[in-house]
Amino acid sequence: MNTAIIVQARMTSTRLPGKILKQVLGKPLLEYQLERLRRSRLTDGIVIATTTNETDQPIVDWCERHDVACFRGSEHDVLARYHGAAVLCHADTVVRVTSDCPLIDPAVIDEVIDYYRTHITDCDYASNCLERSYPRGMDVEVFSRRTLDEAFAEAKDSAEREHVTPFIYRHPERYRLANIAYLEDQGRHRWTVDTQEDFELVEKILSALYPAKPTFTLEDVLDMLQQHPDWADINAHVEQKKLGQ
Repeated sequence: MNTAIIVQARMTSTRLPGKILKQVLGKPLLEYQLERLRRSRLTDGIVIATTTNETDQPIVDWCERHDVACFRGSEHDVLARYHGAAVLCHADTVVRVTSDCPLIDPAVIDEVIDYYRTHITDCDYASNCLERSYPRGMDVEVFSRRTLDEAFAEAKDSAEREHVTPFIYRHPERYRLANIAYLEDQGRHRWTVDTQEDFELVEKILSALYPAKPTFTLEDVLDMLQQHPDWADINAHVEQKKLGQ
């Protein structure tokens, strides 16, 4: 079974353009994320799915320098882009993460994959964000290539083309869905990067943890924020964009 992490990435974020290549301690956020993704024990490869836009050439150049596969496709039909990336790497199982999650914990990725594999006879889609209990920025979705093929062929709604997986979880009568919950509700935390305030928080976290422990965990971040409770206020007002926005 070929299990591939596919990361959607582009430079033209509406709220924080160029965010994934913004630097902390001399390294872009995408490099921190790649380091963490490569520590997953249950995956076989990583593909960055970017667009054919000239503005995303820096992502392609970065992938070449870091020896990571890259697929270019439609900016707006992200589902088609994802499908093309899965075809490129011959994925049997797809692990979906987004490029604005530089703190993602490889142990969390492996937990969701392990659940999916353990329950593969009665699970078509597993994630830790159908019902939020993990901090935002730890989101992982796992599903079969067959399921992705069906979504690619049949999804018509614009939100289902732009956000990859809504076609799957909007049809619980067709697909068997599983949600993996954290041991306690930490869903109030926002560690994804979509605004300047998000970046400022992640910059503080990386600067505090990475130099001494590059392999820091989700729990290490929670401990750090317990020591600095005011840090969470930096982006507490930021609202997540809804589907279709």
